[in-house]
Amino acid sequence: MPQFIPSGVNVLTFSMLLALVHVAEGLVWFLLLTRAAAFFSPALGHPRVVAAFDRATGAVFIAFGLRLAFDEGR
Repeated sequence: MPQFIPSGVNVLTFSMLLALVHVAEGLVWFLLLTRAAAFFSPALGHPRVVAAFDRATGAVFIAFGLRLAFDEGR
């Protein structure tokens, strides 16, 4: 990530600082993601919701397949 390192600073120290910020942001993101998944898991496990997700996923796959089938190779 050299574009984020200002000139005149210790490259190793600043790179480690950027890496630490990246790790901290990743930890916060995954903590929030797991908390949200735990909160929504009862609703997402409901049979009607599962069926709706299955239908939506199937429709997306069919749309991708049709687009691929009718693609002219542009």
